[in-house]
Amino acid sequence: MTTDLTAFAREIFDAQPFSRLLGAELTAVGPGSAEIRVRNRPELRQQHGFVHGGVLGYLADNALTFAGGLALGGDALTAEYKINYVRPAVGETIVARAEAVVTTRRQAVCQCSVLALRDGAERLVAVAQGTIVAAGARQPDLPPTPPAPDGTP
Repeated sequence: MTTDLTAFAREIFDAQPFSRLLGAELTAVGPGSAEIRVRNRPELRQQHGFVHGGVLGYLADNALTFAGGLALGGDALTAEYKINYVRPAVGETIVARAEAVVTTRRQAVCQCSVLALRDGAERLVAVAQGTIVAAGARQPDLPPTPPAPDGTP
């Protein structure tokens, strides 16, 4: 089962052009967990020399979505996420580790730690939480949208 899970996750990850652009690697998956890494390089840094917050946000978002999708048993999307940056990201590699905390039929609430690896030590640089929904999940019925004043739908 782990081999099938890994192959499934890798197929989805490899289909993400943005992940390839950043040089990200999906390094571990499990039922409801995921780890993604990016090697630190100059083009990923902001003006102070720290890894850009957008890169940390990408790592958290994608790790959360993989963890939630694997917990839900299929392809998934982020419904929302929140990130707290706790210190500047400096180190050779940035790692996001996420896990599903609560899973229902339609969604998974997940948590993620983003760490900077420097000289073999890990240092927490951000924490995130997100709600992940199955990509094929039926959306709740909403009341019809009223027509525009000119009568167009």
